[in-house]
Amino acid sequence: MSEDTSGSRQGTYVEDDYNRDTAYIEDRITRGSEQWPVEAGRYRLIVARACPWANRAIIVRRLLGLEDAISMGICGPTHDSDSWTFDLDEGGLDPVLRIPRIKDAYLARFPDYPKGITVPAIVDVPSGKVVTNDFPQITLDLSGEWTEHHRKGAPDLYPEALRDEIDEVNERVYTEVNNGVYRCGFAGTQKSYDAAYERLFTALDWLEERLSTRRYLVGETITEADVRLFTTLARFDAVYHGHFKCNRSKLTEMPVLWAYARDLFQTPGFGDTTDFTHIKSHYYEVHQDINPTGVVPAGPDLSGWVTPHGRESLGGRPFGDGTPPGPPPEGERVPTAHNPHVGANGLVEV
Repeated sequence: MSEDTSGSRQGTYVEDDYNRDTAYIEDRITRGSEQWPVEAGRYRLIVARACPWANRAIIVRRLLGLEDAISMGICGPTHDSDSWTFDLDEGGLDPVLRIPRIKDAYLARFPDYPKGITVPAIVDVPSGKVVTNDFPQITLDLSGEWTEHHRKGAPDLYPEALRDEIDEVNERVYTEVNNGVYRCGFAGTQKSYDAAYERLFTALDWLEERLSTRRYLVGETITEADVRLFTTLARFDAVYHGHFKCNRSKLTEMPVLWAYARDLFQTPGFGDTTDFTHIKSHYYEVHQDINPTGVVPAGPDLSGWVTPHGRESLGGRPFGDGTPPGPPPEGERVPTAHNPHVGANGLVEV
């Protein structure tokens, strides 16, 4: 997650007029690259389930069936000002990289790395060095550069014929929704909050209208655009509505977006990667300048996520001519206590 981890023990987030730092490590893992070639087993994707930007990479890796080609390390939901830690693992060390915090992989490559320590990040296992944390490009490259390692029946999440439209939709969703909730939550003045609030709900109203006549954002199947919007919607009522003051409407009060979000949640790869406990723990415990008590709310009620959505009537097929992924690997399953609709096989039970 692209958050400032400087300052206090937990970091500081509120700014007079919040602007996200988007200066990421732009290296890419590509076919034919001399420095970072596509190579099964060489790289490790480091994520935190709490983070919406990392959750995108988790979903795409799972939809494409890249679990055997790219291993995954999972940080805990909270971090201090020094970076995300592997506190979920035995001894507090990532079992592959043998480091206690993802910052160590950044410093292994850039000893004086001056930017925020973010997830998702891809680490070169042999050297222990971070390769990239450029989250928008990571998922596009998983789709476009790792095709020889995709599972049989994997969807085309970035079809060439639709790329211009996907890019256009993604740009508006990113600036107005994905990042828009943060502009509301981290606004340090009434003026900046009011402007951010207006921009966010203008975009959500646009999405409500767009999705009223189509099942997916672009085309007839799931694409990268749906992945990017879903991770914000999944967190909306749990954290953004209250914690970030995005409180004109709950997701459950926006009928089209709520049905759309449930449709995706019930699709393998989406809901079964969603950890509501980690999500709430991160936002309410880490953002202490917004929530100084650190109290994590008990709600919301999650039962609605598995109610019928009726979106099939709009046509479309989530995987087109492909197939859904099977159950996630046992070691990567979201605990049932963290998402009550995940069954013993790791899939959402409807």
